[in-house]
Amino acid sequence: MPQTPLLDTVSSPADLKGMSDRALRQLADELRAETIAAVSETGGHLGAGLGVVELTVALHAVFDTPRDRLIWDVSHQCYPHKILTGRRDRIRTLRQKGGLSGFTKRTESPYDPFGAAHSSTSISAALGFTMARELGGAPDPVLGDAIAVIGDGALSAGMAYEALNNAGHLGKRMFVVLNDNEMSIAPPTGAMSSYLSRMYADKPAQDLKHAVKNALTYMPGPIQEGARRAKDLLKHATVGGTLFEELGFNYVGPIDGHDIDQLLWVFRTLQARADEPMLIHVLTKKGKGYAPAEGSADRGHARAKFDMVTGQQKKAASNAPSYTKVFANALIDEANRDDKIVAITAAMPDGTGLDLFAKAHPKRMFDVAIAEQHGVTFCAGLAAGGMKPFCAMYSTFLQRGYDQVVHDVALQGLPVRFAIDRAGLVGADGATHAGSFDVTYLATLPGMVVMAAADEAELVHMVATAVAHDSGPIAFRYPRGEGEGVDMPARGEVLEIGRGRMIREGKRVAILSFGTRLGEVQRACESLGAKGITPTVADARFAKPLDRELILRLATEHEALITIEEGAVGGFGSHVAQLLADEGVFDHGLKFRSMVLPDIYIDQSSPADMYATAGLNAPQIEAKVLDVLGVAQMGKRA
Repeated sequence: MPQTPLLDTVSSPADLKGMSDRALRQLADELRAETIAAVSETGGHLGAGLGVVELTVALHAVFDTPRDRLIWDVSHQCYPHKILTGRRDRIRTLRQKGGLSGFTKRTESPYDPFGAAHSSTSISAALGFTMARELGGAPDPVLGDAIAVIGDGALSAGMAYEALNNAGHLGKRMFVVLNDNEMSIAPPTGAMSSYLSRMYADKPAQDLKHAVKNALTYMPGPIQEGARRAKDLLKHATVGGTLFEELGFNYVGPIDGHDIDQLLWVFRTLQARADEPMLIHVLTKKGKGYAPAEGSADRGHARAKFDMVTGQQKKAASNAPSYTKVFANALIDEANRDDKIVAITAAMPDGTGLDLFAKAHPKRMFDVAIAEQHGVTFCAGLAAGGMKPFCAMYSTFLQRGYDQVVHDVALQGLPVRFAIDRAGLVGADGATHAGSFDVTYLATLPGMVVMAAADEAELVHMVATAVAHDSGPIAFRYPRGEGEGVDMPARGEVLEIGRGRMIREGKRVAILSFGTRLGEVQRACESLGAKGITPTVADARFAKPLDRELILRLATEHEALITIEEGAVGGFGSHVAQLLADEGVFDHGLKFRSMVLPDIYIDQSSPADMYATAGLNAPQIEAKVLDVLGVAQMGKRA
């Protein structure tokens, strides 16, 4: 355990107000040590939090939180913030069942005024708080300033510019801190990254501009107008800050985000004098102060539990390849034979496996930065131009591009291939990252093909099927983590669209699985077999189009039909129910049950615990079969 005598005296940000600047520097050092120690025990996002330690201390020391609303964009960097805001005693429960969320969460603390785990929302939210203050919003506590802390990676998303443009137009006092660490999860891409980089090369001009800007405050009124004209000439003659100034923000920076004396001086000055939107450009280093993080390619972005001294992560040995890697290797194999295949991701090359694709086919992989809307329509253009684009995104992030999926892809019938990673419940990242809704929001679209892999071999077949499908959009989903350990095909087979497969023949009850709950279904069947019950089991493969022949056969040859999926209400089971209703099957007494994710957001835990909460593990599947057949748990008829 680190020695933290000063941090031990802090129970809330109010305790920082009486500290000297020297003491605040010491506090930052202790806060960094405590963050490293905590994450070594829990795992989680490490590098981003280490990069904002001094920034966190300075913000809480100067501003009056929670009256002043401090909004962290994405908020995976908020662990130091949580330690300072009365949650240190629970910091070693991060991302665990019943513990602290790995992100800001409104229900967790008044110091978390806005929940976030997706990027680029902070400026919009801060502007909302600002205008609520102007209009006399929530009186308890009285709304103060709004401060958005947004990274340079998050600034690549269009939503951030929409908010900057609106805030500049309204012209009200608010603060945007641009935390520029030159990377998000992966090194940044795009024009904004290049723009920010050019600012560093023009530091003398920035110093002059900053000096002129500050000098205006002290000039007599009659000569300020002429000075402002001179400042405008200087602004347009230099690179730094011009974009933000044109959007209506007063720009300050860039400043050293690890120099707490400089941070305190700037924040105190602006807090006392600002009356317009302010953008403070702060330079930080992700993973700062912890050598194993600073030396890693992702700067310690996300870590399993690790040894504090060596940084070595304590990961369990893998018994099967991850679904992500299986997808990447299958796509590389297909691209080796088809030069029309291209891959697109939104700032997640490592997470989607496209870093491997980029090594094999560097000219055919595009990272569009945190811009899912653009990424989807970019894929639509590629498809319209004769290419075979694979849009690889997490289910939870593809939601951000849904209008583009509808309008730009599906409505035009363009053959964009959606590779949907992190389908279903994902564990420690919790509800914000769960892939709960993609089947529901995709299967409603005319002409869309929606598949789910039951295991890693099926995923290989679905990649091949997507390559061969040129008549419209197609999507396939697969979970986070390891596969089932099945035998892998040498090459993927092209599946017949809308055709499922039988797994085992039984009687009385049929279970129709969509996705990787198939393994849990088979485990439930083993237990049921000991009770003399032998369900029929089928793998649907497709939620759209449905295998009508298979479903109607199961429905007419069995007393009961149960569907199971790793998705929300309105997905696969709902489409099956619609088919059965349309065909009048219910008129003949079929007992139908649909096992889906419950209508709640499930907080972080292990995936197994989360699926137990959802009622989708083998014991719950067994119980559902017994219930629908009217058999008591002890084997007696109810």
